[in-house]
Amino acid sequence: MTSNSNAQSSIDPHPFKVLGFAIHLLPDYVDWLSTRIAQHQGTHVVTLNAEMTMQAEQDLALADIIHRANLVVPDGSGIVLYLKLHGKTVRRCPGIELTETLLQTSARQPQPWSVFFYGGAPGVAAEAAEKLRDRFPRINIVGTQNGFLSEADTPLFLDRLRDLQPQIICVGLGVPRQEYWIAKHRHVAPNAVWIGVGGSFDIWADRKQRAPAWFCDNHLEWMYRLYQEPWRWRRMLALPQFAWRSILEKFRH
Repeated sequence: MTSNSNAQSSIDPHPFKVLGFAIHLLPDYVDWLSTRIAQHQGTHVVTLNAEMTMQAEQDLALADIIHRANLVVPDGSGIVLYLKLHGKTVRRCPGIELTETLLQTSARQPQPWSVFFYGGAPGVAAEAAEKLRDRFPRINIVGTQNGFLSEADTPLFLDRLRDLQPQIICVGLGVPRQEYWIAKHRHVAPNAVWIGVGGSFDIWADRKQRAPAWFCDNHLEWMYRLYQEPWRWRRMLALPQFAWRSILEKFRH
């Protein structure tokens, strides 16, 4: 999964497969990512959930990106329940929480790591940056760019990233667009941690609210998202499909 032998030694040498996709089980993902940043090791983080897993079964390009990612974390409750069915008790690691903790850690460094936000509607990433600066005064967000970037303007934006060389790049374009974009462009900042953050900018900017803790703790965050975004109902059909596949896999083994 990664070309660096030292990095491999710090990760589970036998990542656990969820319907053919490797999930890396670590006691502390932020600690591992902090080491990668300190060692200038480029890292693509994928936050895998049931919806993405089922989508990747039909989308070979997305599947390849997940297979080649340096770190795949159990974002969704479906992934956690699958692992539990197969004897692995792990805590869910929502991408928004992982990223926020990493950003908080970045602000605590003697020289705070540099961060860039790309994605979201016009103004949202900038608002998210301002709100996070209020929460973590030492955070070093060196730039933002909304996700409505024209093809003509993309080369200039890539030149900007190339000049800045941020150490953490958060891409909020939604799945699978953000995964495609990272895979295609991560060479412009090869030592950065690249992570797809979905709609996290909207939440950090207080444009949307995350599900209350009760929903998150009881694996029902998907229900709250469906309430907020009813247009997602077709995509949510992947959840029962994933659950059925998980049960079949359990009996096969």
